[in-house]
Amino acid sequence: SRREPCLADYDEARRGFAWGQAGELLDGLPGGALNIAYEAVHRHAQGPAGDRLAIRFLTQGAPPFDLTYRDLSQASHRFSNVLSRLGVQRGERVATLMGRVPALYAAVLGTLAAGGVYCPLFSAFGPEPVRSRLQLGSVRVLVTTDLLYRRKVAVIRNELPGLKHVLVVRTHNGGDLPDGTQDFDEAMRAESPDFSVVRTAPEDCALLHFTSGTTG
Repeated sequence: SRREPCLADYDEARRGFAWGQAGELLDGLPGGALNIAYEAVHRHAQGPAGDRLAIRFLTQGAPPFDLTYRDLSQASHRFSNVLSRLGVQRGERVATLMGRVPALYAAVLGTLAAGGVYCPLFSAFGPEPVRSRLQLGSVRVLVTTDLLYRRKVAVIRNELPGLKHVLVVRTHNGGDLPDGTQDFDEAMRAESPDFSVVRTAPEDCALLHFTSGTTG
């Protein structure tokens, strides 16, 4: 059945907006803590919206691929557990270099749920912009595809001693795993879909975003 949109009148919503009212819409974690991933996905997955469609992926020549809030929550938790197994600590940087595929959302949400700092990298970057961002951001974990790794990262990997782990999503069935990387799907399957979301404060760093030259 058709439902009314959440934002039917933008001008009216803008006139009446207050941060206090926005805060009242959040569930929060025990003790007054917050976590972006919990507010965005996990609280919905635990309630009546768990089976509601969260994301639909459309790929040319393939049927739609759907993820419910519960699916997305479990994928996120698996990635949080992957980071824990790799020894990634709260506040450390995790980057992605890929398009809008299911693994991207699991990595973003899983990083935030684990208290990490997420750094998005544009998949059209060449090796040098990728190197500078990974280096300047002190990125410890990178999630990318096997194709993008070979084209953009392999040639600069020896210049990135701080990049300890690279997880690759295989785009070619049967292809060899690039040297120095781990299979993303295998790593995810080995982990539990349960995770205790990290309690974060409103001013904790969550996102590291590089501009493309606008600041000089």
